[in-house]
Amino acid sequence: MDIDKKRTPLTRFLRAKASRGYIQKVLAKITLPDYTTFSIYAVIIGALAGLASVFFHDSIEFFNQIFFEQTAEGLFFLGAAAVIVLPALGMLIQAIMIKTSPNIAEKKGVSEVIKSVALRGGYIPLRTTIFHFIAPVICIGSGGTVGPEGPAAQLGGGVSSKLCQLIGLSDNRRRVFTAAGSGAAIAAIFNTPLGGVFFALEIILLNDFNAPTLSALILASVTASAISRIFLGNVSVFSFGTPNIGSYSYIYLYAVFGIIAGLVSILFIRYSSSTGRLFRKKILNKGVPQWLIMIAVGLLVGVSGFYFKDIFGIGYLGINNILAGKLVWKVVLVLFLLKFFLVPLILNSGGFGGLFAPSLFMGACLGFLYATLANYLFGFNLDITTYILVGMGAMLGGINTIPITSILIIFEMTKEYSFILPLMLAVIISTTISRLVLKGSVHIKHLEEQGYQITEGRESNILKSIFIKDIKLDEIELVPDTTKLPVLIEKMIQSPSNSFYTVNDKNQITGTITESELRPIMTEYENVKDFFVASDVANPHVIFVKKNDDLDYVLRLFSKLNVDNIPVVEDEESKTILGAINRQEILSIYNRESLKINLADGLSKELRTIKEASSSSVTAGYSISEITVPSEFIGKSLSELKIRGNYGLEVLMIKHPNDLFEDSAEKELIISTDPNYRLRREDKLVLFGRDENIENFKKI
Repeated sequence: MDIDKKRTPLTRFLRAKASRGYIQKVLAKITLPDYTTFSIYAVIIGALAGLASVFFHDSIEFFNQIFFEQTAEGLFFLGAAAVIVLPALGMLIQAIMIKTSPNIAEKKGVSEVIKSVALRGGYIPLRTTIFHFIAPVICIGSGGTVGPEGPAAQLGGGVSSKLCQLIGLSDNRRRVFTAAGSGAAIAAIFNTPLGGVFFALEIILLNDFNAPTLSALILASVTASAISRIFLGNVSVFSFGTPNIGSYSYIYLYAVFGIIAGLVSILFIRYSSSTGRLFRKKILNKGVPQWLIMIAVGLLVGVSGFYFKDIFGIGYLGINNILAGKLVWKVVLVLFLLKFFLVPLILNSGGFGGLFAPSLFMGACLGFLYATLANYLFGFNLDITTYILVGMGAMLGGINTIPITSILIIFEMTKEYSFILPLMLAVIISTTISRLVLKGSVHIKHLEEQGYQITEGRESNILKSIFIKDIKLDEIELVPDTTKLPVLIEKMIQSPSNSFYTVNDKNQITGTITESELRPIMTEYENVKDFFVASDVANPHVIFVKKNDDLDYVLRLFSKLNVDNIPVVEDEESKTILGAINRQEILSIYNRESLKINLADGLSKELRTIKEASSSSVTAGYSISEITVPSEFIGKSLSELKIRGNYGLEVLMIKHPNDLFEDSAEKELIISTDPNYRLRREDKLVLFGRDENIENFKKI
């Protein structure tokens, strides 16, 4: 019986592998230009993400009907008060799901898609995708006052990732298409193709993109949006009259409103972070069952919805009621406060959903209150509808720090251009305030709280801890600066490299020569070939890197320079040439190192519970071990110690005992592997590497 149980997963794995192999073999027989194949895949991914989003939308409606019609009928003895129980019931179901699959439950939201793209080449397990489809459907369907966009982005990215696995695409392609799938899902959910493109660029890829990436995002988002319009219609979800922005002499009022929206956004972000810490440290770690907390939050939502039904669900109906003027300012104020208060409680207690729709709702309330108050106190005749629409964009941009995406989403959702100038002004001001206070993107800050340092779509800590002197350098193409022009051209034609460097008689680099330097003189070649030499052609502005520079710095240089390699010198003064470093080598190192990070992520429980001085075998010859920091290491930074280069080991994390008066139930503090972190007494290193290297390290 046990043997059969063991064989079942293996059999499934082998069958899946055989199926993937067959699909890849069939596709390999199709010979099409690379760009054509790339475009076809982008369209297919957009179609799948669009269909998945439509199914997600319909599933929310289906569960909403189950909870608020069929379940409410079963609770007839409660009368109208039955709606109080429904969100609590939904939270209970989610708590059960978290209890049964805690590791999968933790991998939720947009941040998980960012990590998959930055660290795992776009890989998202199918079971994670399925789990985070069902849980948000239950949360929103039972009245949870959150949005569908975060789960939709995860769904689109997960579907795309699975397709890329089936057809055997490389990590780089899968990374691009996973981001494209997330953007396409946003495009389908909001019916905003341009919004979906810039969502993927600003959030998932963190503004790290190139021309092929942009093509994939556009094709996928347009396809997904078209499918959404076929099945869900092409009518704006918001109903309103023609906005009137008023006289441009009052444009400053929109700027003032942008400032207010930015400050409110910061207040919301701070409150959300505080709520998260409260649940983690004060409640859940004190032994209070999570299911009990989630039920209590669900009851709060139910009570709020009993008195103010517009608080239930995504909130588009409530926004339309505000636009239509059906609600007085007192009710709008209460709705704003309830949404502000409840959304972080739901998400931080364990509920599943997104922040886009709540941001729109709070922005609509804020715009209504601002315009109403200004008209009442100062006698203005401001168009309330315009300020409601502008407020939606300002809060969306401020809370999520995504200016371009916010402007495009509001523009495409409303299908109205007349208020674009005040919208842009308020959104930019609101987002700028958020970024100034947070010192960056809110998504980056959230990832930093988890121990990740991701910039421009990549985990920078990985490359910051690796130095040029630790890797093998390429040979560099050098020519004396006195080389005659015909000889130089012959060398460049015969060499596979597109960059040559001129050197003087001291073997110091004096310039660089590429096709860009040669092309202008080719028309006069016959006239200058006899007296032009390499130094006459070379560009004297050469960028060097030193052997002690880290690879993160080098990769940033590559992003700014149009070169394939950069010369490496001993130091700034001597400029003794050691070789060259190329872009592809850095990316290969990054991929190898991120694989180790994935290993640490996958073994997070083992890493946190492994006993001191003991080892946990990972695979043949490799283990994870926790070792107290040697006394001679205390006070030194990880970058100074160079544990990777000197000992052949990876530092996965650092543990430090919590202080006696630390207000936390955790016995140990988990510290990420920041290269600048200086080791302290009682620190424990969690190391990964070969068994013999671990044993040698223990002897220090």
